[in-house]
Amino acid sequence: MGEYLKTADSDWYRRRLTGVILCVVAVFVVLIARLFYLQVIEGEEFRRLSENNCIRLQSIEPPRGLIYDRNGILVVDNRPSFDLSIVLKDARPIEQTIEKLSQYINIPASKLMSKIKRTKGISFYKPVMLKQDIGRDILAAIEAHKFDLPGVEVNVRPRRHYINKRCAAHLVGYLSEINSDELKSGKYPGQRAGDFIGKFGVERAYENFLSGKHGGRQIEVNATGQVVRILKTVNAQPGNNIFLTIDKPLQQKAEELLEGVAGAVAAMDPTTGDILAMTSSPSFDQNAFVGGMSHEEWDSLASNPFRPMENKAVQGEYPPASTYKIITAIAGLEEGVIDENTTFYCPGYYKYGDRKFRCWKKSGHGSVNIIKALAESCDIFFYQVGQKLGVDRLAWYAKACGLGSPTGINLDHEASGLIPTAAWKKRRTGIEWQKGENLSVAIGQSYNLVTPVQMLVLISAVANDGKIYTPSILKKIETAEGKIVHDVNNPSGNGKFAGRLPAGRQTLKLVKKGLWEVVNKRCGTARIAHIDGIDISGKTGTAQLISRKTNDNKDEEDRASHLKAHAWFVAYAPSDDPEIAVAVIVEHGEHGSSAAAPIARELIRTYLGGMEG
Repeated sequence: MGEYLKTADSDWYRRRLTGVILCVVAVFVVLIARLFYLQVIEGEEFRRLSENNCIRLQSIEPPRGLIYDRNGILVVDNRPSFDLSIVLKDARPIEQTIEKLSQYINIPASKLMSKIKRTKGISFYKPVMLKQDIGRDILAAIEAHKFDLPGVEVNVRPRRHYINKRCAAHLVGYLSEINSDELKSGKYPGQRAGDFIGKFGVERAYENFLSGKHGGRQIEVNATGQVVRILKTVNAQPGNNIFLTIDKPLQQKAEELLEGVAGAVAAMDPTTGDILAMTSSPSFDQNAFVGGMSHEEWDSLASNPFRPMENKAVQGEYPPASTYKIITAIAGLEEGVIDENTTFYCPGYYKYGDRKFRCWKKSGHGSVNIIKALAESCDIFFYQVGQKLGVDRLAWYAKACGLGSPTGINLDHEASGLIPTAAWKKRRTGIEWQKGENLSVAIGQSYNLVTPVQMLVLISAVANDGKIYTPSILKKIETAEGKIVHDVNNPSGNGKFAGRLPAGRQTLKLVKKGLWEVVNKRCGTARIAHIDGIDISGKTGTAQLISRKTNDNKDEEDRASHLKAHAWFVAYAPSDDPEIAVAVIVEHGEHGSSAAAPIARELIRTYLGGMEG
């Protein structure tokens, strides 16, 4: 029995040992087969990879979303840009490579080396940008000598292209390279050093919709950095397309009308709040920012006394002058200090205390009621209404009509303007409000300041019988495939109705009749704006920059140009069924009737059509 057990154990161990040996042999066979495959069959390929090539990741920049006008006309698109860069790891010896490159592209080697030195600390495998948007001559030279330029590469990326120079520049805005502080802020997820982001206007306001998402590709490069093959690609996701509320032909007409003068024009649909046009003059070329602006070019813009970088439509603050008489009329009628039968006599001046306050018409207007006072812009009438109301009641109505605070338009740095009160002056100057100041504040002078877009909202509200709308610049947002992401006309949209004017139906009826006579009566101050076939209503304004008292002996045309009055005109048309409202300010234009009203007339004619008036 013992012998049998010993034999059984011996057989079991022998079988186990045989199994182990077979497993070891099988493993060695597999390893030898794999080594044979790698070293003999694929040996040449892997030798090439190990000696000359490496795998790298390359970013793919997404196309930025396009910008259209309300009718689908393209305003901003993208174009291909050929950017010259160098990978330091592949370019050794760097000095020798740069010297050759300098000769081929006619850029001093010192200038190219300075760009490299500014990127101290950057990975040797990361491309260093040497020149953006190279021309065809440079591209051809590099392609012809690429084997002499290790590490030098030309990459194609989408570049922002503003189709019509200066078209809606202040509204659309511009792009510029993201800076280190913006990268660290966390407001731009997915953006990287060297990317361009919106810095102003619509480009900035809707950055998150326009920017898209980066893609990438895995590439194999040889020892000189040349791409051997693309291993894998993840496509970039393009940004969404923006449709603005502006009408491009109307926008271009506004810019044409403001050519050569400083000022602003803004137009709006008074029934919806949609901005139809917005321009500020002088303007600037947005493409210059994308291409990289020199310090000299920037200083030239920043130091220009006519402020081309300011969007005067929303940032410019001006005395409203006689356009403010709309507020004084509403306040006087609503407070009961005047009615449609109230008249004041205008001899050309109004004596208050020991001072005479002049009317713009030295010979006077005679007996004046509220309608004639608006039509002929009689200062004497509104002096007396302002005296009866006082500054604080006037201020309440002005603020209730939307003045003195931002309108809420989705553009950066909108100014608030200023509507003075007695308490404000005391805080600001330490001096009590004087009753005589009620006269100047009632005709839109004194401390009053407004922006053109505020006056646009006001005249639009008068036109539509009292509805105040927040100005809108966005119509809809779509994906690149045409799927709607956001539509402001959808019932669940952003809602632009902001309230009502503090004016009853009868008050608005009287004010609107006066504004109609401004343009359509022979003695109206804006008779020049009349168009046969289109009823226009409006109000002129001449914003004095220095008091009349100190210049009684000097006519407006004799003053230095920078002291001449600003010219205002606000209007809407057609008068009975308004489709467009306009606000125009011409800096130092002297008179609203001659400088601003013709601009509004031509803008309305462009939008609505009509015979020559």
